[in-house]
Amino acid sequence: MRYNRLFKDNNYLTPTTYTQQLSEYTEKLKFEEIPPEVVERAKMIMLQTIGVTLAARNTTTTEKVMQMSTQANGGPGGPTTVWGVGTQMAAVNAALALGTMSDALDWEDCSWTGHPAAGVIPCAWLAAEEKHKSGKDLITAIVAGYEVYQRIAMAVQPTDERWKTKGWGLTSWQIFGCIIPIAKLYGFDARKINQAIGVGCECSTLPTAYHAMTMSDFYHYEHGYRARDGFLIAKSVEKGIHNQRDALDDSRCYMGIVCGEEGQDGDNERREHQPEYVESWLTRDLGRRYLIMETLMKHWPANMWVQTTAEVVYNLTHENHISPEEIEEIIVDPPVFERMWAPDEGFTSVTHAQFSIPFVVASMLRDPHPGAHWYTPEKMKDPDTIALAKRIHSGPSPMDSPMTGFTMFRSDTGAYPVKHITIRLKDGREYEDTMSYHPGHPRNMMSREQFVERFRVQAAPVLQGERLEKAINLLCSIENVEDIASIADALF
Repeated sequence: MRYNRLFKDNNYLTPTTYTQQLSEYTEKLKFEEIPPEVVERAKMIMLQTIGVTLAARNTTTTEKVMQMSTQANGGPGGPTTVWGVGTQMAAVNAALALGTMSDALDWEDCSWTGHPAAGVIPCAWLAAEEKHKSGKDLITAIVAGYEVYQRIAMAVQPTDERWKTKGWGLTSWQIFGCIIPIAKLYGFDARKINQAIGVGCECSTLPTAYHAMTMSDFYHYEHGYRARDGFLIAKSVEKGIHNQRDALDDSRCYMGIVCGEEGQDGDNERREHQPEYVESWLTRDLGRRYLIMETLMKHWPANMWVQTTAEVVYNLTHENHISPEEIEEIIVDPPVFERMWAPDEGFTSVTHAQFSIPFVVASMLRDPHPGAHWYTPEKMKDPDTIALAKRIHSGPSPMDSPMTGFTMFRSDTGAYPVKHITIRLKDGREYEDTMSYHPGHPRNMMSREQFVERFRVQAAPVLQGERLEKAINLLCSIENVEDIASIADALF
């Protein structure tokens, strides 16, 4: 038990045990205690994350990160396998590759706070493969990773004012989605898990999201760096680390640093009127409310706030047999701030294109089969695609802010921004529809059949025919696998 080092009248405040509670939860969680619907959701998140990683197989990002990780590994060789590629490496280097590839197409999950799947899933799989753990062990570690990650992440979410002035550092808390499943599969007891969380607090990045201003594809590599660091941290604890416990209970270690100083102008008093972090989130409803069930899954390879518009346009054009050539304009109402760009010269990075509602919708209209081919350098500057994107306009309502949308998503009601789409054709006809909860939103979650069909599309660059169906069967019944290492060759 560690005192939270915030002073009031020169005395310590009430001692807390948040770090230890999270550690004990992770150690004690058993597969048999996880509700069936939670097991199923964990499997579907795993299926989609592996699928979108395979979809990124032939991207420049994968090429570069494979060069980096193979060089770091001293060449091929090791106990774990890179999905889609087949190269074997040490787990730490395979994690660098798979963490990056999982996020490369921005097609995995989106929780209230980031993309936990890009850390939780590759780290859990690689640790299970390395340690010859079972499918049940793998699923248990995935659930533990989500439940602990999400609570730490929610505890340090910035206020609206801080977000506007300081940004949103979603890859800061990503480290905990990587550490927890590895620690669980390495068989750490609560004391070691506590130490691993403490090392994670010290190794977390500064809470920035510079890529959101520059649209740099380095954003995708950051997820690989966190996955790599998750293994380095777990291995350092495995070898023996001391005096690093209870870090979440000390505001000087992570909570207060991520959220800003406790006071101003030398005042060390807690600001009761506007706390910079919400400690109670760390263990809120732990073991009772499964936050993995409240994670959004993306139907299209694009930013979270592009999904609903893309879905409505897809439905309207397919139901009414509308071709791109017939479209005069598409109106998105309300539009989304910093998601409506369509520059004349095209897009400067994959991230730049993934964040553009006009580009993603135009790409979908010209090629309704989603995948990495939307984001080649040629496609991102294709004159016909850009011309179609420039016919997608903002409606009359004030622009939605992405962070306003996140506030709605995090609310007790799980609300989500409503989008009204109007398609006007050159012959004067109009079609319109409204949607809030697109497929993959927790309130409109995809069925297993829908996840499987999406996986078939996603995995196509790597798996076809019997190998594809074998992989689907294995992943959908992963709890029956005795040793994850025995099926590693099914994913390349």
